[in-house]
Amino acid sequence: MKQEKPKTKSWIAVLVAAFIASLCCITPVLALISGATGIVAAFSWMEPFRPVLIGLTVLVLAFAWYQKLKSRTVTDITCDCETDKPSFWQSKSFLGIVTVLAILLMAFPSYSSIFFPKIEKKEVVYIDKPAVRTVKLHIEGMDCEACGSTINLALSKVPGVITFETTFKDATSTVAFNSEQARLDAIVSAVNATGYKVSGVSAVE
Repeated sequence: MKQEKPKTKSWIAVLVAAFIASLCCITPVLALISGATGIVAAFSWMEPFRPVLIGLTVLVLAFAWYQKLKSRTVTDITCDCETDKPSFWQSKSFLGIVTVLAILLMAFPSYSSIFFPKIEKKEVVYIDKPAVRTVKLHIEGMDCEACGSTINLALSKVPGVITFETTFKDATSTVAFNSEQARLDAIVSAVNATGYKVSGVSAVE
């Protein structure tokens, strides 16, 4: 009697776990493409679980490859002779493709910045020093470089903003602006419009 070999769906778990692990950084790119910038911080709460999800992805991948590469018993070989040839979805080639996709997804935060448009430097003009203010914005929800790129892009579009530097590790953005052209509340609103939230503002001497 022919025996049906159990079909593994581990590749689904691999891709789902890898995608969810990087969702907090994929969202800003998707938001930039769609124009729905307000959704970028919706998945920031998942960042603390990222190491766990990456570990789960690696474990499932390791198990899937173990199943493919382990030594086969005489019974397994006999079953292979009696059943149809395994489909492409059960082959090592497909598992290899899944592995590459999973690695690309898990590494997404490290190269996500290439998807953001290059921010052109503003033309430098003479400004009376008393008119220049520099503040540090404390921002909630940032967890990767893509988040910082999203905020920098928003700041670059605010008239009167001279320079800006956003650091996701410190969850801050240092902004210098011409107080005669830009209002602080307009700058804060521009950041909040991205989906992240300015939790505090401090002056920089």
